[in-house]
Amino acid sequence: MRRLNFLFFLLFSFSAFAQNFSLSENSRISILTCDVGNEVYSLFGHTAIRISDPNTGIDIVYNYGAFDFDTPNFVAKFAKGDLQYFVAVSNFQDFFYQYVAEQRSVYEQELNLTRSQKQKLFDDLNQVVQSDERYYTYKFIDRNCTNMSVDILNRSLGEKAVYKTGDTTKTYRSVLYPYFDRHFYEQLGTSIIFGTKVDQNATLLFLPSEFMQSLESVTIDGKPLAKKAEKLLTYEVPKSDGTWWNNIYTYLGLLLLIGIVRKTRVTFVYFALLGLIGCFFAIAGVYSLHEELAYNYNILLLNPLLLAVIILYYAQKYEWLKRTIFVLWIMLAIYVVVMINKIHFLIVLPMILLNAYLLFGFYRSAKRGATKMR
Repeated sequence: MRRLNFLFFLLFSFSAFAQNFSLSENSRISILTCDVGNEVYSLFGHTAIRISDPNTGIDIVYNYGAFDFDTPNFVAKFAKGDLQYFVAVSNFQDFFYQYVAEQRSVYEQELNLTRSQKQKLFDDLNQVVQSDERYYTYKFIDRNCTNMSVDILNRSLGEKAVYKTGDTTKTYRSVLYPYFDRHFYEQLGTSIIFGTKVDQNATLLFLPSEFMQSLESVTIDGKPLAKKAEKLLTYEVPKSDGTWWNNIYTYLGLLLLIGIVRKTRVTFVYFALLGLIGCFFAIAGVYSLHEELAYNYNILLLNPLLLAVIILYYAQKYEWLKRTIFVLWIMLAIYVVVMINKIHFLIVLPMILLNAYLLFGFYRSAKRGATKMR
């Protein structure tokens, strides 16, 4: 917390100084695009804004996406979606060496702005930094480091000069899916935790790489807004080592083992896990402010009713058990119809087949149990 307070002290000190500070004719404003990394938080890359002026010696980076781990109730706020992020300001060299340490490429695109436009963006950034506007509620698609950088740039230019120029017919889910290459369980997890919002057409600039590509083609006053991207730091796109367990083979192997063993307790542990995840989806859809989690049709697969199967089986309520299983089959059929054209259909198909198979076994047991009771 002391480091955070010191950061704010420097930030406000610089802002007070910069408020009446004039950039020279030789000043440069550029967009920094940082490549993807292997950690979950770095799988999509990063965007930042650099302002440098050799005449005055300033070389700083405005960085959307900082947050404080010491925030009271951090986990609850993060889960709910009302954790406050803020804009951080750092020396360019400090920013650069962070990516040297992480071995992630960094690209720079200088913006073709007039001196007055540069000054306006510089002033707007400093106004944000020294006001309550420096805080914002993070949204995965609508309000991240890329969105915020695009918004402040467009606001300073007085027009929507920057927009997505790439393919807008793909869904957000389809755009995100390849970023999880060699990160299987992260790919599976995001596939099932995201709801209908990520199935909308990806019309917003929300990924750093898309922002960089769009800057190469957008114009302002008939001139290219940005110069061609220069590589400040070059590494090969990092490849995960593909740990022995984080791959599709352990996933398929585990599901196959559950299907072959078909022990009641093993199956119920599996059903309980899926049912509890389904309960989380139901609660998150109502409680969380993360719009990406709302209206999650994957609850038809990770279904809370699977918990009812366990309860009814042990309670020997066989007629109700058969009805519940029949309802679950119908829900699985609806899920297949909904999923058939989704990019993550194949990744959940083994679970669909296993659930249907295991439920069939319990349906037969329920019929025999009901017969004995008669």
